Amino acid sequence: MHKTIIVVAALCSAGTPLVAQEQTLLAGGIESGGWGGPVITFTSINGQFAVLAGGRGAWIINSTFAIGVAGYGLTNEIQLTSGLPARQFELGYGGLDLEYIVASDNLVHFSVNTLIGGGGISPLAEPTDGIFALQPQVNVDVNITSFFRVALGGGYRWIADVDSPNVDNGTFSAGFGSLTFKFGKF
Repeated sequence: MHKTIIVVAALCSAGTPLVAQEQTLLAGGIESGGWGGPVITFTSINGQFAVLAGGRGAWIINSTFAIGVAGYGLTNEIQLTSGLPARQFELGYGGLDLEYIVASDNLVHFSVNTLIGGGGISPLAEPTDGIFALQPQVNVDVNITSFFRVALGGGYRWIADVDSPNVDNGTFSAGFGSLTFKFGKF
C-alpha cells in the first residue's frame, strides 16, 4: 500500500495530471475575422465579351478558411440569337462561397474559392429560368493595408439546368478573370 501512494505522489510532483486531458479536433482558441467587398468579373457569354458585377463576403476562421456568400449579375448587353436585339435577357446568380487561404499574413499569398448556388435567366418576354451555378477559382491576393486586400483571380463558371429557347448550358458556361476588393478584419 505504501508503494502505491509513493508512485501517485511522485507523478503529482512531476507535473503529470491524474485526470486525462480531453482531446478535440480544434485545439486552442479560434481566431475569427470577416470581410466583404465588390467583385468585377470579365468573361464571355455566347462567345461575346461580358462583364459581371457583384460582391462577396465571408467569415474567416483562423486566417485560413472562409465561409460566406457571393452574388453576380450581368452588366452589359449580349446578343443571344442573330437577328434579335441585344440584351434580351437578364442573368444573375449567387450562393455559398467557400475559400481556403494560404499564408494570409504574407504580402502576396494565394486563395482558392468555390461558389455553389443558383440563380436565374430572365428573358424579357418569358418567365425566369432557374439555373444551377458552380464557380471554382484560384486567386493571388495582395495585402494593401491591414484592413484592405486586392485579389486577382481566374476560374471557370459552370451553369446547368438552362431551359430557355435558343440557348443551352454552354451558352453561359465559360472561363473568367476577376478582380476582388476585400475590406475587413483578416
